[in-house]
Amino acid sequence: MILITGGLGFIGTHTTRALLDLGESCVLVQRRTARLPDAFADEAGKRVFVEQADLADEAALLEIGRRHDITGIVHLAGSMPWPPGAYEPLDGARRAVTSLLNVFRAAQEWQVSRLGLASTIGVYGGAETGSPLREDVPLPMTALHPIPGFKKIGELMADHLSRTMGIDAVTYRIAAIWGPLGHTPSPFFAAPQLVHAAARGVAPDLSTLRSGAHADDGIDMCYVKDCGRALALLQLAGTLRHRVYNVASGRMTPNSEVVAAIRKIVPDAQADLPGGRDPGAPARGEYLDVTRLREDTGFEPAYDTERAVADYLAWLRTGNDR
Repeated sequence: MILITGGLGFIGTHTTRALLDLGESCVLVQRRTARLPDAFADEAGKRVFVEQADLADEAALLEIGRRHDITGIVHLAGSMPWPPGAYEPLDGARRAVTSLLNVFRAAQEWQVSRLGLASTIGVYGGAETGSPLREDVPLPMTALHPIPGFKKIGELMADHLSRTMGIDAVTYRIAAIWGPLGHTPSPFFAAPQLVHAAARGVAPDLSTLRSGAHADDGIDMCYVKDCGRALALLQLAGTLRHRVYNVASGRMTPNSEVVAAIRKIVPDAQADLPGGRDPGAPARGEYLDVTRLREDTGFEPAYDTERAVADYLAWLRTGNDR
């Protein structure tokens, strides 16, 4: 039975689905009360269980392991001060680090076979190398945003604790993820806004983007169903040869490719973008090397841009708001 922190969130829901499809059962942990999605209704109380606990509360987390036979952990809940401004800086940092330490404590007490930890493509920010970005690229010790900053802290701590505690802890550097249940608008890439606007027959609002609203701007985009399956495969793999894995499509997807896929389904979509690249965007579109993921799990993306856009549009057109 795999415990997933943030298991009812965006990536967590799809990782749960992938684990269920591979024959596992799951315990989904949320800090706030959340309703189990209808997609899991048939498995509720049989193969899917929901528990409420604040990861900063060690006793509450460990109690879950007394009710369920936990064999693995996928830690997707953000061990970072979030949302911004919600806590006084020291208190926010303390809660973030404590939650990660408590997950390691639970992994030790429950003697799990593997602890998977979500990191982000953002840790590569400032790396002095070209794409594709490999897991062994030296990373700068600075970060311009709390998410990559605390993910770097988590990666260093995980490396130390996995060696000193004898825990099989593996870090997953996750690319830009999009698809059903995703957050929009995104400040990082245009695809979610473009698809949502096409589904509703309106012009996309790209004002939230920090940069990258031109046709040739792009990023490594991994459809969320592929991401969930990759995380499930990494969790269940018999042997992993590395401590860090990129979870991504392994290519840069430009905005123009997303627009072309949208217009195959919605020919009159209002998705005109300025040509070329955004002068304020990075000089290159970054994407991740996924050789380790492919070699150790056999993973291949099932969703190219056209299939992903079609699936996402169909989801939104059935009345789902995100």
